[in-house]
Amino acid sequence: MRGIHSDRRSSSAVQGPDDLLLGDPLGLRPAGRADRVRARVSGASLDATLAAGVPPEASRLLATRARDIVTLSRRQALARDWEHLLRTARGGKPGQVRRIRASQIAAAGPVITELAERLAAPLPVGARGVAMATVLLTDATGPVYNGRSRETLTTALEAAMQQLDPAQPVFT
Repeated sequence: MRGIHSDRRSSSAVQGPDDLLLGDPLGLRPAGRADRVRARVSGASLDATLAAGVPPEASRLLATRARDIVTLSRRQALARDWEHLLRTARGGKPGQVRRIRASQIAAAGPVITELAERLAAPLPVGARGVAMATVLLTDATGPVYNGRSRETLTTALEAAMQQLDPAQPVFT
């Protein structure tokens, strides 16, 4: 039984999970708190999905994750992580350096610096590029950590930077 304070919603607010809203750049209804929590908890897999090229519009959860990772504060934090990795590779303690491919990271220093600058810039960038930079930094099977990775670090960094180019469309 509904009481006097029943949940009254206008007909425009009651929508299914895939209903479109006009003016929403990702085309899906805004995420609620539960979606934001789920997107944060599933961040690694969602980042991998975005990095692989699945558009954020493919699902509300991907869109929620995309909105989160493209915020300037998140991108600046990621840029600082890349800068820290570069400093560690150039002069870190021996135990730290063994866990990463220090010589390859140091050699890619100029590209890493450019990536960090693009991430930290107050310009709109695509979620795919941010996701690619995140996956590259965190994936133990990738070229930062694994000498048997199928791609070189410089090639992977350049691919991420291409997606961070402000001239590229932010939304697909």
